[in-house]
Amino acid sequence: MAVLECVVNVSEGRDDATLALLCSSVGDDLLDLHRDPHHHRAVFTLIGESAPRALGTAAVAAIDIRRHAGVHPRIGVVDVVPFVPLEGSSLADAVTARDEFAHWAAATLEVPVFLYGPERTLPDIRRAAWDGLRPDHGPDRPHPSAGAMAVGARAPLVAYNLWLDGADLATARRIAVKMRGPAVRALGLEVGDAVQVSMNLVDPLLVGPAEVWDAVAALAPIERAELVGLISRAALDRIDPSRWEQLDLSEQRTIEWRLAHRTDPGAPTPTTPR
Repeated sequence: MAVLECVVNVSEGRDDATLALLCSSVGDDLLDLHRDPHHHRAVFTLIGESAPRALGTAAVAAIDIRRHAGVHPRIGVVDVVPFVPLEGSSLADAVTARDEFAHWAAATLEVPVFLYGPERTLPDIRRAAWDGLRPDHGPDRPHPSAGAMAVGARAPLVAYNLWLDGADLATARRIAVKMRGPAVRALGLEVGDAVQVSMNLVDPLLVGPAEVWDAVAALAPIERAELVGLISRAALDRIDPSRWEQLDLSEQRTIEWRLAHRTDPGAPTPTTPR
């Protein structure tokens, strides 16, 4: 049986009661929760195909995108729903799960869905949704309170932020431009009274946290690193363990460790505070 990870990005990062409600909707299928009040966003790392539907239902009922303001780009309450193949699964399995979820979300939640994966990238949707790009499923207009969803299938990536020490937003944006390439997507963002280079490392077996830290550090001082969600064991194993603490990494923050300990009462909480 194919086992899939699903890393759902929800447009809520501030309200404890709402986040607790969303966590309760997925139970033991939650491997990690990462929240950010400035991004006003939470990243739920889930296992399987039923938990994303439970989370989507709860989030659409509880959150109103019209009241949302945060520094991270978004198109809806359940903003991004990528299905990711784990060991024993393939990208074709992830595409099948994506398509089934998209049909379900459009029919059940009445939320328009934009697809990404083999057809287009998530940045393509960010640039063109409602401006030349129409939904693949569901209504041809945003849901009044839930907006739209980007539902995808992709290989494992690493979501990674580097907080700069004493830099301004213009510097963060210049660095983000320099960092972009086939293996790295990057934005320079102002987060509270600080700035960060926020990245998706889309080929972490080629360019991972150590490489982007070194590249950014050559351009500006770094205050700290931040792993958003989890990292694969294969990506972690490329990195000298002496650097793990500097890079905000550990064995317990791998997908494989969390899967092995998901029902262990002695395991750390999946919630990663900011």
